[in-house]
Amino acid sequence: MTTAEFKSSLAGAGPASGLRPPLAALWWAAKGNWARAHAIVQDEAGVDAAWVHAYLHRVERDPGNAGYWYRRAGQPVATGPVEAEWDRIVLALHRDEPT
Repeated sequence: MTTAEFKSSLAGAGPASGLRPPLAALWWAAKGNWARAHAIVQDEAGVDAAWVHAYLHRVERDPGNAGYWYRRAGQPVATGPVEAEWDRIVLALHRDEPT
């Protein structure tokens, strides 16, 4: 699935099957379902899930918790608009997808 297809899928009722958990969480976050997005990445291992987890706590306006997850992800703490960060994470995670 390309980044454009991923974004187009937001018109649907649910994410495409087979999405890695960090992307599925971002899908739910874009739909405004923070709790579902958080539940997906809460117990996931890996830097991608940690990055999405950081983003979600930033959306929640919990900078202390977000900072912890940014460190776990090896990412700098984001300071720009959360919408721009969502785009940046989606693009980065799609670059890592097998073709």
